[in-house]
Amino acid sequence: MRQLQDKVVWITGASSGIGEALAISAAEQGARLVLSARRETELQRVRAACLNPQNVALLPVDLTAFDAEALAARATSFFGPVDVLVNNAGISQRSTVLETKMEVYRRIFELDFFACVALTKALLPGMVARKRGTLVVISSVVGYVGTPLRSGYAAAKHALHGFYDALRAEVWRENVQVTLICPGFIKTNVSLNAITADGGQHGVMDAGQLHGMEPAECARQIWAAVAAGREEALIGRKEAIFVRLKRHLPGLLSYAIKRAKVT
Repeated sequence: MRQLQDKVVWITGASSGIGEALAISAAEQGARLVLSARRETELQRVRAACLNPQNVALLPVDLTAFDAEALAARATSFFGPVDVLVNNAGISQRSTVLETKMEVYRRIFELDFFACVALTKALLPGMVARKRGTLVVISSVVGYVGTPLRSGYAAAKHALHGFYDALRAEVWRENVQVTLICPGFIKTNVSLNAITADGGQHGVMDAGQLHGMEPAECARQIWAAVAAGREEALIGRKEAIFVRLKRHLPGLLSYAIKRAKVT
C-alpha cells in the first residue's frame, strides 16, 4: 500500500503499541510523520525504527494538559498542513465503580476523549478549507460493549463514537473522512499502563493482551480500512462476535459479561 505517499500524518500515543506500529507502517508507505507522546526518548526510538527517519518529526506532549491550537501550529510547522490525524493516545482502567475516584474518571476522559476532540477541532478548519483530510480515531470494542472494571474507559470510548458519528455527518460534503477503529485484544502494554481506583498503575499484563494480535498486523488492517474509506472497522481475531451479540442477542451478551472472569 502506498496511499500515504507524501501525506503528512500526525499520530498521538506513538511511543509504543498500536501507535508505534502505525508510524512504522506509515513511514514504509512514504508518509511524513509527526509523532507525539509524553516520552521523548521512546519517540526517538520509534523514529530510528522508521524508514527515512529524516521525514519523522517528534512533538512530545502531555495530552492531559496542553494548548491544542498551539500544538497544532507546531505540528504543521514541520512538513505543512496535516493530512491525517490519528488520535491514538489513551489510557485504560482496572477498577470498579464503587472504588474509583472521580479524579480518575476525569483523567481518563481528558486523555481518551477531550484530547481527541481538542486536536480535531484545532485541525478541522484547515481540512475543511482545503476540502480534504482524514481523522482516524482509535476507539475499542469496549466502545460498543461495556465490561466490568472499565466503566470510565468504556464511557470515554462510547463518547468518541457519538462525537465522531455526529462530526462525520457534518463534514462529509467537505471531503473530510472520519474512520473509527475498534481494536479488540492487541499485544500491547495497555493493561500494564491502565490506571486503578486511586490513579495508580495496574502493572499487570492481561492474558487477552498477552495472546492478542501483533501490533504490526493491527496497523496493517487499520491503514487498509482508512484506504478503503471505512467509517468503522473492528480489528481483532474474534472480538467482532461481541458486537454482533450486542446488536442481535443483547440478553445473551449481558448474561455472559456478568459472569465473565475479567481482570
